[in-house]
Amino acid sequence: MSFDIDIDHRVGDRRIILQARTGPGLVALFGTSGVGKTSILNMVAGLIAPGRGRIDVDGELLFDSEAGIDLPPARRRAGYIFQDGRLFPHMRVRANLLYGRHGEPPLPFAAVLDFLGIGHLLDRWPSTLSGGEAQRVAIGRALLSGPRFLLMDEPLSSLDPARREEILPVIERMKRDLAMPILYVSHDRAEVERLADHIISM
Repeated sequence: MSFDIDIDHRVGDRRIILQARTGPGLVALFGTSGVGKTSILNMVAGLIAPGRGRIDVDGELLFDSEAGIDLPPARRRAGYIFQDGRLFPHMRVRANLLYGRHGEPPLPFAAVLDFLGIGHLLDRWPSTLSGGEAQRVAIGRALLSGPRFLLMDEPLSSLDPARREEILPVIERMKRDLAMPILYVSHDRAEVERLADHIISM
């Protein structure tokens, strides 16, 4: 089992309901903007507490409203990759990669550099990176944080077609080689059909 999510949450007058139990691999939440996909990622990460429900990732219970369980984000050990990278502009790439390290990463530092092809970027400032380079650095930072699972929120949507084709094989390789649960948000049907082992339509 990978993700076991049963949540019911209100945001203003909008209600977000999801019941899903998936096998291992990359699980895509697919749907139009505004249906609550990012909110679900934030609930799994521990940034939002669902009004009611239960969240279990790979056999570890993260949230259970009836049992009063709500693990803080740091204990959930989610590697979160955002749409816009969110690199720290005042830190060079090396410092960005090393920020927030805790636990044992799935790959050592040198292996992450090689895996993502970013070793030559270590002394660069984020403002000098292309969109694809910045997103690979953001993925590297998430992997080096020692995650148990990855959350990816529209990681390709801000990239032009050439940069998207640069990052897609990276995500495919992560799915294949890291054997880590991945919850992936997208509104692009072709993208999720290429990447996902399981698709949850919202």
